[in-house]
Amino acid sequence: MADTETISFPQDRTCPYHPPTEYRSRDDGHRPLSLVRLFDGRRVWLVTGHAEARALLVDQRLSSNRENPAFPMVTERLARSTKRRVELLGVDDPEHNERRRMLIPSFSVKRTAALRPRIQETVDRLLDAMIEQGPPADLVSAFALPVPSMVICSLLGVPYADHEFFESQSRRLLRGPDAADVEDARAALDEYFRTLIRHKRAEPGEGLLDELIAQQLDSGAINGEELVQLSEILLVAGHETTANMISLGTFTLLQYPDQLDRLRTSEDLMPSAVEELLRFLSIADAISRVATEDMEMAGVTIRAGDGVVLATSVINRDEAVYAAPDELDLGRQSRHHVAFGFGIHQCLGQNLARAELEIALRTLFDRLPELRLAAPVDEIPFKPGDTIQGMLELPVAW
Repeated sequence: MADTETISFPQDRTCPYHPPTEYRSRDDGHRPLSLVRLFDGRRVWLVTGHAEARALLVDQRLSSNRENPAFPMVTERLARSTKRRVELLGVDDPEHNERRRMLIPSFSVKRTAALRPRIQETVDRLLDAMIEQGPPADLVSAFALPVPSMVICSLLGVPYADHEFFESQSRRLLRGPDAADVEDARAALDEYFRTLIRHKRAEPGEGLLDELIAQQLDSGAINGEELVQLSEILLVAGHETTANMISLGTFTLLQYPDQLDRLRTSEDLMPSAVEELLRFLSIADAISRVATEDMEMAGVTIRAGDGVVLATSVINRDEAVYAAPDELDLGRQSRHHVAFGFGIHQCLGQNLARAELEIALRTLFDRLPELRLAAPVDEIPFKPGDTIQGMLELPVAW
């Protein structure tokens, strides 16, 4: 394929809840895999077919190892930042399985169900404060971000008093303007968790981090730096993704008043509505892998060392799987989407994310039935395509 026919990746969305137009041009019903060009000119395989994505995500010939020099870094700032072992997300089995098994009990359906009253209390308290202050409000800073931040801090045993620090470092880590900013943020978070772990070893408290110290660190199953990395991943992923889903989900529902009316009039619709929003929004729009062996898929040969990027926003709109995929249908059965990934690296916190989304969105629209945007749609800023998708601000009134 000539370079003139190879689109660049990633690209910004022109609408916060639709895939970039040129991503869709790769998926013409006949090319579920095609070549795209990264920032440095490297060409990698872009996967847009649903069946192909699920097959590739369980294929052990595709690796998540970010220490592999051939691993596709989709932005310059990530490529220039230090390549180091990334616990849980950036390792393969058997190491990945060992880490995942130690964390699964804390994110089980049963454990999440026990957290629901705490999530509800957090949501109510934040809405109380927002309502008392009165409109207008920025829903991102007043509600969408603090809900998952408070919840993950409570779960981990991280002081919420430090939230401004770790939220700002998370933003730099995910959206820093250059590699130096990313490295500074990573170093700051490293030191924060080293200090917190030392404090907790001296004065144990309650939380997943305390459990990991007692059960894994003190037993020698993991070392201190491995625990620091695990803690960072759980904290950053535990609030950034869900915060974006709450803000972008709210924005999207306000653009689809007929679907919002369905949600308000049917108490049983919320679980399927959350799945449909996860499918429709696909905020983590690039799952990266590197091939360790030659393999055939959909009529093309992926060579060992080739980069593979899965575009979840297009995969989740495959017409072979979803009727009228570009329409938001809150009653749709969408549980087989890949918004949380698929296979061994499927998101560990998906049960918690679903619970937070259900409680946050239901309570928000129940308590603020007149909720509306407080600025023209085209003036509301949303995030660029090289990071997790979502709203930078969401001015609302009621």
